[in-house]
Amino acid sequence: MSEQAQLLAKMSADLEKASSDFSIKAEAALGEAKKAGTLSAETKAAVDEMALKFNTLTEAEKQLKTQLGELEQEFARIPTQASAQHRDTVGGVVIKSEALAEFAKSVQGNRRISVPVNAALLSGGVAEGVVEPQRLPGIDVMPKQRLFIRDLIAPGRTTSPAIFWVQQTGFTNAAKVVAEGTQKPYSDIQFGTKITPVTTLAHMFKASKQILDDFAQLQSTVDAEMRYGLKYVEEAEILFGDGTGVHLHGIVPQASAYVGAFAPEAMTQIDELRLAMLQAQLARLPASGHVLHYTDWAKIELTKDTLGRYIIGNPLSLAGPTLWGLPVVATEVPAFLGKFLTGAFQTGAQIFDREDANVVISTENADDFEKNMISIRCEERLALAVKRPEAFIFGTFTVPAP
Repeated sequence: MSEQAQLLAKMSADLEKASSDFSIKAEAALGEAKKAGTLSAETKAAVDEMALKFNTLTEAEKQLKTQLGELEQEFARIPTQASAQHRDTVGGVVIKSEALAEFAKSVQGNRRISVPVNAALLSGGVAEGVVEPQRLPGIDVMPKQRLFIRDLIAPGRTTSPAIFWVQQTGFTNAAKVVAEGTQKPYSDIQFGTKITPVTTLAHMFKASKQILDDFAQLQSTVDAEMRYGLKYVEEAEILFGDGTGVHLHGIVPQASAYVGAFAPEAMTQIDELRLAMLQAQLARLPASGHVLHYTDWAKIELTKDTLGRYIIGNPLSLAGPTLWGLPVVATEVPAFLGKFLTGAFQTGAQIFDREDANVVISTENADDFEKNMISIRCEERLALAVKRPEAFIFGTFTVPAP
């Protein structure tokens, strides 16, 4: 037994004896008080002496117990040869903490201590799946371009594989003042027949049958993404389709080239768009909208006067994008950067939908049944008739943005 332990045993024995003597003295004093009504000076002095000795022994024993506990902790910290090869436990980290040592020097009630512990110690030995990661709801989908070109064009529907229509190709106006009884002049109107085939836009996607059955939201996400992909291609075809093969014959390849009627002083991009409107008006087809790239529209919106005031509008305004009284449609199509399209969209073109965009799922494609796979197809059928090509003015900005 260590010296500290022996001393503790002796103090404990003394404490028990002092406690017994103190109890005897206390009972005798209580009996004396009951008989005489008060304590004599001699009895009171003896009781006080025993109480002082009892308290002294109690404090000494507490100190010895504290010292012995610290020694036992020190021996426990000494690693054996086998345990030295292992990393510290959470308890070991806490015991060795300097914050804990400082805290032990002056123990205070209602005081907390924070001991930093490596996260790896907390997770060591925990079986996989016991602590599950937090799962955020939904699916974080990719950003999408806003599509508006179709909204500018007159809608229509068809039940045929092609659109047959008659276009007025010319008009010779011979009207004039004539004298009574004389021959009246003949004017001439030319017509041409046009056939616009219905075009199919489609794409497919492979997926596991189980994953779509078990995760309903995934199926709705696939449907939405496939429909968007179709609309994105539709937008490009409406604008730039060259009419070859099964491509749509888009607006831009048939549009009239921009030619300004005059050049105002200090020409700006805003001026060029107004001159494009004039060109459409002189073709007797008043413009109904502008199509610009997002970057070019931002440059126009940031145009300021000589006093630094915005020309287009107030930055705090919630009004929609408009210029010269016409709606402005911004697009992300790269081919539109630095260019513009102004025209009479409702009058000059029309879209005929043969089959709306739809998603079809099948398990009978190739070896889908054998592999528990499914084939998802998204397609639409439509025709674009640009009835009046001169209604559209397409050009390149010739002046830099301010």
